[in-house]
Amino acid sequence: MFKNLKRKSIRKQIEKNLHKRDLTNVNSSLKTLGFLVNEMEFQDFENLYDFADFLGIQRKDVRVFSFVEFQKKAPSLRQNQLNNKDVSWGGVISNQNAQEFLEREFDILIGYYKGSHEFLDLLVSESHAKFKVGATGADQRLFDLIIEIDIDKTTAFKTELKKYLTVLNKLK
Repeated sequence: MFKNLKRKSIRKQIEKNLHKRDLTNVNSSLKTLGFLVNEMEFQDFENLYDFADFLGIQRKDVRVFSFVEFQKKAPSLRQNQLNNKDVSWGGVISNQNAQEFLEREFDILIGYYKGSHEFLDLLVSESHAKFKVGATGADQRLFDLIIEIDIDKTTAFKTELKKYLTVLNKLK
């Protein structure tokens, strides 16, 4: 019962965030890049830094934040991680690292996860990113661009993204 209440609250929070999104800087060029990742689907974060390098972005201008379903018992060195306990039943995020990530105004935020994911969708909706990119099956209301390529095909995804970003004058 509480799980359903939490899901409903998260959906309500996403709707609220969608209505107050600022679209004034959506056309800015790419200087900073953020990734939101579901660790159940993708763990090779070094590949994401290579992805950014392919787009001409330096490693210092790239941030990766991930979601894990349950916090592991063993200590983790990863600080940029959110789990389901970090989101209250009212849809409020209590993780300080997540708050810092969301408040950062990325030029582009890539939701690098499959389909729709309630917790990651909440993070995307709360993000102050100027331009948001999603993958196959993502909620179209959250993203400015959706690449219809599975995230498992990393090379094809980054090639297609670079093509679109060039057309949109986001790459220098």
